[in-house]
Amino acid sequence: MNDAERPESKQVTVPLFPLQTVLLPGAALPLHLFEPRYRQLAVDLLTGAVPDRRFGIVALRSAGNAEVEKLEHVHEIGCTALLLESERLPDGRFDILTKGERRFRLLDLDVTRAPYLVGTVEWLDDERLPPAAAEATARLAGAARSAHRRYRESALDPDRIEPPAPATHPADLAYLLAADCLLPLADRQELLEERHPLRRLRLIHRLLTREAAFLAKLHAVPAPPAQLPHLMTRAVLN
Repeated sequence: MNDAERPESKQVTVPLFPLQTVLLPGAALPLHLFEPRYRQLAVDLLTGAVPDRRFGIVALRSAGNAEVEKLEHVHEIGCTALLLESERLPDGRFDILTKGERRFRLLDLDVTRAPYLVGTVEWLDDERLPPAAAEATARLAGAARSAHRRYRESALDPDRIEPPAPATHPADLAYLLAADCLLPLADRQELLEERHPLRRLRLIHRLLTREAAFLAKLHAVPAPPAQLPHLMTRAVLN
């Protein structure tokens, strides 16, 4: 369900996992959980202590923050993650697979309620697309898909990057086009925060056009920035 079709927003509390990356709606994110607090989060998700197997992911503003204690340590806009698969390792660590779902604005942090952070959030929905925007939407979606195709053709491993299904809703398309591409954290955060689907399509078109030009000129895929996980590996370290 895209944001425009969701019920009226309200404030809720969710467990939070600060990371050096941005989770986008619809994107898969594998995680390797080794800190005791996030092992406990996995247990709480699996046992139902945290309902619906959902928690929030927010991006750190600085990789130098050893502990998140204040709102200014993380970006205000995050995304909920749905736990899809999990494997508990013999030493108590977890490998899990999650999928991005719904965006939120972080309003408050609670560092005492649980071993892990808990946040008060409000849902962040899209601005509605008027029916008159259908032609512009189709044009921008086509341009964004073309930029994604050029990026894919320039990548060292183009088969790893799958185009979104033709029936993908325009409000979701930009997120899915960005999902497997090596974009800096700031660019992914900008995509997450953009509330207008057409502006988001323009943004992903510009970002992928820029990246495709870099790849074509360099004839190589640059290593991900330090703040991004290595997308070729199974797990992201907390």
